[in-house]
Amino acid sequence: MKFKAMMFLSGTVLVLAACGQKGETNNSTEVNVATDNGMAVNDTAATPLPNSAQGFANMAAASDRFEIESSKLAETAGQSAAVKSFAAKMITAHEGSTAKLKTTAAGLSPAVTPDDTLSAAQQADLDSLKAMKGAAFDAAYASAQVKAHQQALDGLKAYAASGDTPALKDLANGLVPTVTAHLNMAKGLK
Repeated sequence: MKFKAMMFLSGTVLVLAACGQKGETNNSTEVNVATDNGMAVNDTAATPLPNSAQGFANMAAASDRFEIESSKLAETAGQSAAVKSFAAKMITAHEGSTAKLKTTAAGLSPAVTPDDTLSAAQQADLDSLKAMKGAAFDAAYASAQVKAHQQALDGLKAYAASGDTPALKDLANGLVPTVTAHLNMAKGLK
């Protein structure tokens, strides 16, 4: 399982590296891949691929936490009614998915405890949002929501397809339509 994930990740890195802008030359053949909280993390593309129950639980918990914290900021720093309305929906939805995740993870044998520690990229995005207000915040928040929901969707689909724990695969698969809807709503904010 880990070998397949690493091969997929390596192939993805090579494809992404080849897609540079015209005139760019990339003489580096080094690929920076590490394991972080049970997930394979490609530092080049910043795409987490959960490869274990713990890795999936951590990815989902951190994703929910980022959505909740950034959306709480939007309630006070945002300017548009659409952003504030979207933020309120995200807080409610992600608090709900966190509760589902915790219940499912606790019911596993052995139980899994989700770690909602934000990744360095999530923390940087959150810190950047904290420094903004008004229309600038709205634009940055919309972009952050598209990015976060796309990453969450990719992680959910990957785990639903090849995860190692049936109950979490079912949870991931069940969340795909909701996260897809959130992604489309976030794209509408731009």
